[in-house]
Amino acid sequence: MNLRQITIKDQIELKKVYFDSIQSIDEKIYSQEQKRAWSSQAWKNSNFDKTISEGKGWLISEKGIIIAFAIRYPINRISLFYCKGKFQRKGYGSMLIHKLEYEAEKEGLDYLSTEASLISYELFLKNEWKIIRKEKVIINNIFFERYKMVKMIKIN
Repeated sequence: MNLRQITIKDQIELKKVYFDSIQSIDEKIYSQEQKRAWSSQAWKNSNFDKTISEGKGWLISEKGIIIAFAIRYPINRISLFYCKGKFQRKGYGSMLIHKLEYEAEKEGLDYLSTEASLISYELFLKNEWKIIRKEKVIINNIFFERYKMVKMIKIN
């Protein structure tokens, strides 16, 4: 297992992780229609590329294959946080959250925020994040529920 900073060269592989992560979600949580609308954002939404190129992020790879990643963009927001389906629930998400929190603390940030899916919000709660509110958003004319969340960063 290797943890390293994301570079622009990782962009295509990150899109593959994003797509795999969304497509592996149980259809009891998100329908096939929702997963199609959501996963298409990697190719249809210019903000996705901008987040990768301008954000600060980390990835985890195994045997040279990227399996998970997380990016802060803008600087105090976790905007992308994804793990391939077969690697979920193995501690990689917590490892990435801790790395982003550590980096934010080193940079003197007061807090981090995110919009967590119905899948990821429990992981954030487990890592001492707080729910601000439940939100409804529209992606490609499809409704989604998610959680606006925040964590105060402890500065020693």
